[in-house]
Amino acid sequence: MSGNTGMGIFAIFFAATFTSNILLTLYLGMCSFLAVSKQIKTAFGLGLAVIFVMTSTSIINWMIYQWLLIPFDLEYLRYIVFIVTIAAFVQLVEMVIEKTSEALYNALGIFLPLITVNCAILGVSLFMIIREYTLTQSVAFGAGSGTGWLIAIIAMAGIRQKIEKNRIPKGLEGAGIALIIAGIMSMAFMGFTGMIGLN
Repeated sequence: MSGNTGMGIFAIFFAATFTSNILLTLYLGMCSFLAVSKQIKTAFGLGLAVIFVMTSTSIINWMIYQWLLIPFDLEYLRYIVFIVTIAAFVQLVEMVIEKTSEALYNALGIFLPLITVNCAILGVSLFMIIREYTLTQSVAFGAGSGTGWLIAIIAMAGIRQKIEKNRIPKGLEGAGIALIIAGIMSMAFMGFTGMIGLN
């Protein structure tokens, strides 16, 4: 446990949110980001779900890895175990959203169960193991990564809503303009580079 044990909780949270944003600097979780970022309300709902799943699974996956997989020399099973944990939490989130907000559930559609295969969520669990985070550092990293993902998707949804009625060249409509916006946002987030970084 030597890697990043000296790094403060706030520093990890800030870095995961801004300087090492999992979406705009590491490019993980782009599929649902581009697909669900057309309306702010939908983007906000999915972003909250991602924060909940990322934070919860980072806690549980850390515990499983440290308390079960390492003692029994089963580290090679971490990919399968992490994916199963993520899938279980996504099912829980899906059931809660369906019961509490049917409109949001219908708006998210197929992209809600696709959180299971969102590489950003699996990436958080793998990064916390590679960087040898403690449990509290893993929680900060999971919550920060989810918050960064939420900020990015809300910003994208706001921009896409703003330019919805603008005249855009035919070849750039839809995914084209979304990728250009994502690239510009990525460059903006790279402006934080050097403040606090994660190795």
